[in-house]
Amino acid sequence: MNSHTAPLPDRRRLLTSARPMPDFEVVGSDGPWLLRADGTRILDGSSGLLCTNVGQSSRKVLARIEEQFSRFTFGGAAVVQPHLQLELTGRLSRAVGRPDDSVALVTCGTLGVEVAIGLARNIARARGGRARADILTCDLSYHGMSAFTLALAGNHARRPRPADAMGLGPAFPAPYPPTHPHDSGRTCTADCAEEVAKAIDSRGADNVAAVLLEPVNGTTGGAYIPPDGYLRRVQDICRARDVLVIHDEVLTGLWRTGPSLASRRWDGVEPDIVILSKGLGAGYTPVAAVLLSPGLAPLLHHQDADPLPAMGTMAAHPLMAAACLGVLDELEALDHDALRARGERLGEALRSLTGLPGVRDVRGVGHLYGVELAPGLLWPLLRQAEQRGVFFYPFTGAGDPQSEGLVVAPPLTSTDEDLDFLTAALADAVRALN
Repeated sequence: MNSHTAPLPDRRRLLTSARPMPDFEVVGSDGPWLLRADGTRILDGSSGLLCTNVGQSSRKVLARIEEQFSRFTFGGAAVVQPHLQLELTGRLSRAVGRPDDSVALVTCGTLGVEVAIGLARNIARARGGRARADILTCDLSYHGMSAFTLALAGNHARRPRPADAMGLGPAFPAPYPPTHPHDSGRTCTADCAEEVAKAIDSRGADNVAAVLLEPVNGTTGGAYIPPDGYLRRVQDICRARDVLVIHDEVLTGLWRTGPSLASRRWDGVEPDIVILSKGLGAGYTPVAAVLLSPGLAPLLHHQDADPLPAMGTMAAHPLMAAACLGVLDELEALDHDALRARGERLGEALRSLTGLPGVRDVRGVGHLYGVELAPGLLWPLLRQAEQRGVFFYPFTGAGDPQSEGLVVAPPLTSTDEDLDFLTAALADAVRALN
């Protein structure tokens, strides 16, 4: 009996996430579609885990990997000249409008966040002494799955027990109603950035290295967009106190929200450090890139700076770099005007769902939306949607009582016909619940 015919072990032996629904057997893929063993196909309505930005089975990605595979499959960048990795850093930084940035390549978004924090602490200490170590986040944030990043951020569904949180936690409210309500029903505005100023000043600016935030909310809350002017105000507050700004664009980067970076939706927003991941690897390779503005990079070599953060054996892996170049080949070949137009039409179609019973809100931008549902409808809706040929990823709710909903984030390579199918299937699934 060979490995292809041997019986599979008990599913419970694979220690990974699960859901209260049957999974399906996949035998092939075609862009945003998965082909099932029963001969049907199902549309990936959330880009897998918000990562398959260019769909599956890309020939451009395969060609890049095969080319590098025929040369060598591993070579530490400190030993083997990193030509491919340098090509990637140059293309990536130009693509997101930060052409002179320095770039660290690591193996996942969580490690990217930790490396970004390490770099921020090194820079802050080189600029102003060794007291600066605190990293401030908001109460509707998610920045990775390590014990440190889970404790630091505000994803209440995944936060560790208090005894395991190392004394860490979010420092200020997000500028969204579920966690930052106002009297008389007033909505959040750019003035909510003053909560960041209070958080820094309460710690003492000399003790704060950076503020870490998602420029557009991801899966903790479900695609909230900050008020106009908020990110610029946060930036001004931090610059006035000599505190760095880190943008976690693990989920939102590389045209997911329309522009190459979500922060580009607002004029004058230029973070010191940017973290990219999901859209860069696009499901073909684990990867994260940490981009550091050119004015700060020399401080890493200051006599008072600590060594660079450890980045791991597989950091800047040549096959990883090759796959990412193939992803950029796909992304940069897109008609970006048409991409933005498709995102706008997707939003219009989804917002029409708010008139249906059980749909509380639809929010988002580009190819990233959250559909908030009445309590108890999430899993029944996902089941109905899958019966109609599309699957989605649930988001972690916010507020008290906790909201729930699903993320609509199809691959950027989806056609108008794909998106029409998605929205029609979702609308029909919602109606089937009532």
